[in-house]
Amino acid sequence: MALTEDEQEMVSLVRNFVDQRVAPRVREFEQDDVYPAEWIEEMKELGFFGLLAPAEYGGVDVSMQCFSAVCEELARGWMSLAGAIGGHSVITYLIKTFGTDGQKERYLAAMAGGGIRATMALTEPGGGSDLQAMRTVAAPNADGYSITGAKTWISNAAHSDLFGLLCITDKSAAPAHKGMSVILVEPTDGFTVSAKIPKLGYRGVEACELVFDDAQMPADAVLGGAPNKGWAHMMRGLEVGRIQVASRALGVGQAALDAATRYSQERESFGKPIWKHQSVGNMIADMATKQQAARLLTLDAAAKLDRGERADLEAGMAKLFASETAMEIALDAIRVHGGYGYSKEYEVERYFRDAPLMIVGEGTNEIQRNVIAAQHIARHQI
Repeated sequence: MALTEDEQEMVSLVRNFVDQRVAPRVREFEQDDVYPAEWIEEMKELGFFGLLAPAEYGGVDVSMQCFSAVCEELARGWMSLAGAIGGHSVITYLIKTFGTDGQKERYLAAMAGGGIRATMALTEPGGGSDLQAMRTVAAPNADGYSITGAKTWISNAAHSDLFGLLCITDKSAAPAHKGMSVILVEPTDGFTVSAKIPKLGYRGVEACELVFDDAQMPADAVLGGAPNKGWAHMMRGLEVGRIQVASRALGVGQAALDAATRYSQERESFGKPIWKHQSVGNMIADMATKQQAARLLTLDAAAKLDRGERADLEAGMAKLFASETAMEIALDAIRVHGGYGYSKEYEVERYFRDAPLMIVGEGTNEIQRNVIAAQHIARHQI
């Protein structure tokens, strides 16, 4: 499905924002790990936080393919900016798809304008990608739930007003995922957010630990109104999340490819541009081919969601391939630049620091391969 004229204009708007506002100044924020407050405010005004919110709530309501293209463009300028709308967009999608009427009325309009920012809270200090080993519990009580536990590596935690918390609401359930719920958590007593965790890349946007110590939440904070359906809800949300991560990888890969393409034409050795040397030319060819393959995988997964189909396998494949490809292209871009690629004078060293986030985020690629294999076999049983 091709993008509509309005969606094409949205992608063009993002591209111009990146080229005119972000690219000239990104080092001011990235090198010192400074939160890009002014750009976040501009992104709110331009509607980037409402991409997946319904139009009736003031959202832009774009297709998943358009959402992917927007995230790629943002990440091409600075991957952290795409991360700023990542978890927010997943929670928007979950509330739009599974939320009660009251939850939609309470959150969606404010989320569309960025007045309420949201993020996901899945990963735990001792569990990582093993969500079945979850230890955060929301114990039912007369007034709702009492939450105890911890989450870590939560992006945008210090600037979020709403957390889509995946936790256990029925400890007796077997297997464990049948007793999980997504609780829409707002700041309250007993809920604290740590200082940001220092990171190799993905700078500017914070990642923090969340600690819940008998934090009280009302019963109507459970996504969809009924407990113990959170696993199915979040797995659906992760289809969106993995497409978003794949799109961020596309942005980093495209930026690295663009940089290598430019440099290989400008830099000469032995009397000719270096791309004309077979070793460099072959590298450029492989980079461009892998990038296009990653984009097509990602667009295929997005198109399935746009058709209302499950895209768990396709989104997982896109996330796996696009993230590995971004890492390979970023390293090859350094090789094309030679010694300059290792210098902060050129942007390719930043792409190399940002790319690993997509490999370990939204489920590590090692776990992702296990999931893809199981889903592939399930679709092709003999």
